[in-house]
Amino acid sequence: MSTNITEEHRRAFEALTGGEAGSFCLFSCFVSGEPAAAIAAVSRCPPQQEGGEPDYLITPLFVSVTPGMTLVDHDGRQA
Repeated sequence: MSTNITEEHRRAFEALTGGEAGSFCLFSCFVSGEPAAAIAAVSRCPPQQEGGEPDYLITPLFVSVTPGMTLVDHDGRQA
């Protein structure tokens, strides 16, 4: 059976459910122009300049359902 689930998806799911990582946020965003929200991991990065403020990398893990989104399986049947 075919799947769209990647190894990156599995790692993100494990990070959320495994309790080992703790820096997550709910991030307001847009998906294909539609309002959405994402669960994102927040990582602290070293400052780009010596003595500067640290930067933060926000990596989306999962995105909320949007009004135009539908779920279908690999045979085209709506979930």
